[in-house]
Formats: sequence, C-alpha cells, structure tokens
Amino acid sequence: MKISKYIHSCLLFELEGYKLLFDPGNMTFGEGLVKPGELAGAHAMVITHIHPDHYYPENIKKILAVNDMPIFAPEEVCKALDKEGVKCTVWHAGTRYLGPFKLQVLEIVHEPLLDAPTPQMLGFVINDRILHPVDSLDEKLTRYENIELLIMITMAPFANEVKIAAFADKLKPKQVLPVHDGYCKEFFLKQRYANYANHFKKQGITFHNIYQPRESVEV
Repeated sequence: MKISKYIHSCLLFELEGYKLLFDPGNMTFGEGLVKPGELAGAHAMVITHIHPDHYYPENIKKILAVNDMPIFAPEEVCKALDKEGVKCTVWHAGTRYLGPFKLQVLEIVHEPLLDAPTPQMLGFVINDRILHPVDSLDEKLTRYENIELLIMITMAPFANEVKIAAFADKLKPKQVLPVHDGYCKEFFLKQRYANYANHFKKQGITFHNIYQPRESVEV
C-alpha cells in the first residue's frame, strides 16, 4: 500500500489500482503546490470532520469538477455538503469496504480547542495495519498497540510534542507517518521532525521524515 502526503492532513492511499483520498482541506491547494487534477484520480473521498484544514468545500468542488466520486463523512459534514449541493454518504462506527480497503470506522473525540465546539469526527483502522486517529490522542486508541503504522499529528493548537509523543509511545507502532504540519515554515518543521525521529529511534520505531507534497511511504 502506498500513502502519499499532499500537505497537512491530505492523504492519498493506493492499493491494487484503487485510490482513496482523505481530507483535502484548505491548505491542500492554498499555495498552488498541488493542483486539483492530481487528486481527481481517486475513486472515493473521505472527510473526517468539519474543521477547515480537513473539510473545505471549495477544494472538494474543484476535485469533483475534474472527476466525480463518492464522498463519505460524519453526519455533520454531510449536512454541510448538502447545503453546498454535494452528495455525501454518512458513515457511523462499523466496518466498511472500498475496493481493496477494509476500513474500521471509529467515532472518536477531537482534542479540545479554545472556545470551540467539539466536531463529530471519524478515525480509521485501515486494512488492520494502519491507525489514523486524525485529531485525537484518546487513551482508548492505545488498544491498537503495536500496529504497523500510526498516522500521527505532529503539531496542533490542542497539543504539544510531549503530549503527542507520549501517545505514540503508549501505542508502540512499528512506523510513524507525520501529518497535521501545514502550519509552519520548513526550517522549523525540519527541527521538530529531527527531534521526533531521534525520540522514536530509541524505541526502534521508524519515523518517516516527509512533509513535501507527493512524498510517500509504502506499507
């Protein structure tokens, strides 16, 4: 399985010719480094929650204008998309299948933000090998201890790297793919990722130091 990163939390999963797109938020096309046509080859799109860095209707419409595809999201997002004239299928907790992908859908709680309501949010276990907790560091997710790959937020208004690393330490994945990093300049990102890499190396965990658009990992 190939996982390509397209800025912040926008990810493209590819397996056996099937492409699954996650969260083309407001940073994805913001600087012109990524074009809608690059993501329009996906067969389906998943939006995890309604925050603009994950859900951005203008970007969704740009992708659909090139190639229509089904969209799956929590009810809150689907209601917002309906107002935009975009079809969306509501997903709740359970197991779903898209092409060769088995998606264990988790209804999980977003980390608290200052003076902001808590959104509905979906997390995922993908093909029993990848945990995508999105913007959650919930202790309950550590039941997936020793999973092959953790898709890990690396910086956010709701967490610092000590809290983030502590969550990953408990989970003990074999590999870490960093996301949620579109906020900062490259020089700072390099410093922080070097710090994460050194931390996880001590535990035998591979930290994939990728942040440029289109960089990818194979699982």
